[in-house]
Amino acid sequence: MTDDQASEWDYVIVGTGAGGGVLAARLAESGMRVFVLEAGGDPRAEAERLPDDYDVPAFHAFACENPALAWNFHVRHYEDEQRQARDPKYRAGRGVLYPRAAALGGCTVHGAMIYMPPHDSDWDEIARITGDVSWQASRMRRYAQRIENCRHRPVWRAIRHLGIDPTGHGWGGWLRTEKAMPLSVLHDDGLMRALRDTNGTLTRNLPAPLASAWHWMRGGWGDPNSRRASGDSFEGLCYTPLATARHRRYGVRERLRDVARRHPDNIHVELHALATRVLFDAQGGAIGIEYRKGARLYRAHAEPSDSPGEVRQVFARREVILCGGAFNSPQLLMLSGIGPTEDLQAHGIDTRVDLQGVGRNLQDRYEVTVTHETRQPWQVLDGARWTKDDPLWQRWKSSGDGMYGSNGAAIGVVTRSDRAGNEPDIFCMALPARFEGYFPQFSDLIRDEPDRLTWAILKAHTRNRAGRVRLRSANPLDTPTVNFHYFDEGDEDDADDDLSAVVQAIRSVRELTAPLHASGFVTKECLPGADCDSDGALAQYVRDTAWGHHASCSCPIGEREHGGVLDSTLAVHGVSRLRVVDASAFPRIPGFFIAAAVYMLAEKAADMLLATATQAPLSTFWPAKAIG
Repeated sequence: MTDDQASEWDYVIVGTGAGGGVLAARLAESGMRVFVLEAGGDPRAEAERLPDDYDVPAFHAFACENPALAWNFHVRHYEDEQRQARDPKYRAGRGVLYPRAAALGGCTVHGAMIYMPPHDSDWDEIARITGDVSWQASRMRRYAQRIENCRHRPVWRAIRHLGIDPTGHGWGGWLRTEKAMPLSVLHDDGLMRALRDTNGTLTRNLPAPLASAWHWMRGGWGDPNSRRASGDSFEGLCYTPLATARHRRYGVRERLRDVARRHPDNIHVELHALATRVLFDAQGGAIGIEYRKGARLYRAHAEPSDSPGEVRQVFARREVILCGGAFNSPQLLMLSGIGPTEDLQAHGIDTRVDLQGVGRNLQDRYEVTVTHETRQPWQVLDGARWTKDDPLWQRWKSSGDGMYGSNGAAIGVVTRSDRAGNEPDIFCMALPARFEGYFPQFSDLIRDEPDRLTWAILKAHTRNRAGRVRLRSANPLDTPTVNFHYFDEGDEDDADDDLSAVVQAIRSVRELTAPLHASGFVTKECLPGADCDSDGALAQYVRDTAWGHHASCSCPIGEREHGGVLDSTLAVHGVSRLRVVDASAFPRIPGFFIAAAVYMLAEKAADMLLATATQAPLSTFWPAKAIG
C-alpha cells in the first residue's frame, strides 16, 4: 500500500469486534473508505483445533483457550489480598483469568453467541442523562431490527409479508438467530426430566399460574426477545436465541468478509496489527493511528512473541474510532495522553487532555454457579470427546444436528430479585456440563465430567461502578491493570442489594432443582454444597467465587465534569474527530448479555458518523421500520 493510498481512508477503526466490525461494515456499505486494524488473525485459519473451535457452537469454551485466539487478561476482584485469595480461580501474583480474544470478529469469536437486546430502560436512561432523544428505546429498536435475521419464529417469518408482525424481530438483517437447543434433546430422558420439572416448579410458584401461562404463550412461547403488547420486559421460562446459521457460529467475521467481498475498494482489514497510539494534528485533532505490525505482539496473548513488531502509521481524512473494548480502549486513550493527569504522569506520558473518567466506572455482571452431580452422564453427550471427528462432531458436520449445534444452554429463566428496580435483573440457565468460571484449563471440566448439571446465575443491572482500568506501564505491548472492586470494596451502600439478589437467585434455582433430587436423577449438590445454606454462608460463597465476562463502561457517555468520557455522539470530550464505539461507552451496563447492545450501539454510531460526514439530519439514516 502506498502513502497516497493510505491517505485516502475516510475512517480508521481500531478493532473488529461487536463494535468495530459492525461499524466498519456499515460505513463501507454506505460508500465510505475504511481501514480497520485487528491485532489477531482469522479465527478460521489453519491452526490447532481451528476452524472447529470457531465453527462449532459447543466448542466455545475451547475457543476461549485456543492459543491462536486467546488474549488472557488477569484481573483482580478485590484490592485486599486476603479477600482475593479466597477465590479458587485466583492465581497468586497473576490474578483471575479474564478471557478476551484477538481475532477477526473480536470477542464474538469465542463467546456463547447469545443474542438478547437490552431492556428499553437501558436506552431511555442514556437519553435521559444526555438529553438526546435519538437514544430513546423507541428509536433504538430500529437498530435491533436492522441487525437481526430471525430464524426461530418460523410462523411469524412466513406471515410477516401480510403486514401482521407484533414480534418486533428483524427478518432481513445480517445476523442470523436460531434456538440454542436442538430437537435431538427430546431423546435424552434426563434432560427432558430437567426441562419438565423445572417448568412445573416455576409455574407452580407463580402467583397466577394459568394467567401466567397464557401470558407466556401470547408473548412468544419463551422467546425472550419478542415484543409484548404490555410493553413490559420478558420474565419467565425461555430459550436462548443464538447467533448461528444452520447451527454454526455466524457473526461479525462473516459480516466483514461479506462486505469486503461486495465492496473491496471500500474496506481494508489489516490483521496482526496492534494499535499503540492515536496520532494528532497541530490543532489536537485525531488524524490516524500508529500501530505495530506482527503476530502475537501483545502480552495478553497466550503465546506472546518476543518481536516488537514493525512500526507503521495509517491516516484518516474524517475520523478515528476506537473499538478495542473495556480494557483496551481506555488503555489506548491513556497511551495517547488522554486520561487522568496523575496516572499519565506516573508513567512519563505527557497529558494532551486531562479526562478523569478514562478507565474509571468499569462494570460487569456478577455470575456464580450452582453445580450438581447426576446419576448418569447425559445421553445427548454420549460419545462426546469434544474434538473433531468424534461421533457428535460428525453428526453436527453433516446436518448441524445434535448437542454440538448448541452452546449448551438447555433452558433459561428470567426473573427479578426483591431488590430489582424497574426491570428483571436475574438470568439463570441450565447447562448439561460442569462450569464454575474462568481459570487456566477451565474447559477440562467440560470434557472430563459429563455427569454434571450447572445452573449459571447472572445478576444484571449491577450497582457497583467502582472498577478501574489503569496503565501498567507506558509500553503499549503490556496489558493494563484491572480491578473490579467487587461488592462493598466498591460501594457499600449498593453492595448489599447485589449480594442479596444473587443469594436469592441461588435459593430459587435450588427450588427448581429440588424435584430432580427427589427423583434421584441429581445425586448431590457439588457447589456451593448442601451445608452452605444460611444467608451468611451463601453470601460468602458469592463474594468468594463470583466472576464476570461482560466488562463495560470504562469510557462512559456522560458530562465531563461528572466522569464522562464521551458525549452523546460517542465523541471523546476535548478531542475532535475521535470517537469510541464499544462496550466501554455505556454509562451503566445494559441488559443481560452485552453483544446485542454493542451491535446496536455500532449501528447507531454508523448513522451518526454518516450524518456528520454529510451534514444531514441523523433521521436521514435511520432504518425505515420501527415498532412502537
